[in-house]
Amino acid sequence: MTNFNHSIIRAAVWNLAGFTRPGQPVGISARSKKAEKQAEGLALLDAEFVTLVEVSPENYITTLVEKLKKYGVEYNHTMLPQQSGHIHIGFLHKPGIEVTNPRFIPGSEGAYKGGRQAFAVDVKIAKLKAIVIGVHLKSGRGRHEQKTRDSQCEVIGDYIAEIHQTPGLKRRAIFLMGDFNMIPGQDVSNFHYLGGDDAMDFVSSWDLQDRFSHILEKGRANLLDGFAVSRNFSTDYIKGSLRLFPMHWTMDMGREAFRKGVSDHLPFVASFKIY
Repeated sequence: MTNFNHSIIRAAVWNLAGFTRPGQPVGISARSKKAEKQAEGLALLDAEFVTLVEVSPENYITTLVEKLKKYGVEYNHTMLPQQSGHIHIGFLHKPGIEVTNPRFIPGSEGAYKGGRQAFAVDVKIAKLKAIVIGVHLKSGRGRHEQKTRDSQCEVIGDYIAEIHQTPGLKRRAIFLMGDFNMIPGQDVSNFHYLGGDDAMDFVSSWDLQDRFSHILEKGRANLLDGFAVSRNFSTDYIKGSLRLFPMHWTMDMGREAFRKGVSDHLPFVASFKIY
C-alpha cells in the first residue's frame, strides 16, 4: 500500500459520456479508440480519486484501468452494476486509499423508472475520513424532468441528513459529485432537496461561476456536473481549489473534436487536506 506522505490529494469527477442506446451499436475499434483517448486524459488529470459517470459497458472501467498502466498510472477501482440500466457509476482510486462499503442509496432513483441509484463508498486516507456519493440524476430541462430530479434529490438529501444525525458518522465529511443535470440558478428546487436543510455547500456553483462542463453542439455549453461538500463538518476541502480541468487543451484537441472523440463533458478536480 502506498504511503501518502504529501498533505493533500486531488479528487475529480468526469462523465465519460459512454452510453450507447439500443440500436446504436459501437464497434470494437471505435470503443477501443475512445478508451485510449479517455485513458490518456485520465493520466493527464492524474487525480488520486476519480468518480466516473456513464461507465458503459460494465467492464469498461477495467479497460480504462489496464490502459492507464501504459502511462505509468495505477488505479484500483470500485463499482457495483446498476440494476436498472446499462450505464453505471464507478470510482478509480490510487493504491493507498482505502475504499470500503460500496452501496447504493435505496430509492434514490426516485420517480425515474429505470433510473440510476446514487452510489456511495467510505473513503479513508491518512486522517481524512469521508463518505463519497456519486450521482447521475435525470437529464432534461422540462418541468417533468425537474420534478423527477426532485424525487431523486429528496431521497439523497434525506440520506445525507441521516448521516449527520448518526453517532460515529455525523462528523465524517461528505463529498457529493457526479452529473447532477442541474443548472445553478434554474433548478432551485433540485438544489434545495439535495442540500438537505443547508447541509451541503455546492462549491461548483460558486467556484465555477460562468464556466461550463457539458459541451453541446454549435459552441453551446452549460454547467450540468456538480461537486458539493458537507457544510458543517468538512474543513478538508481547500476553499477555491475546485477547477474545471481543460482536458481538451491538455490533449491538444479542439473542443468540438474532443466532444466527438473523447467525451462531451469536461472533468472537475478539487484538492483536500489529508493531514
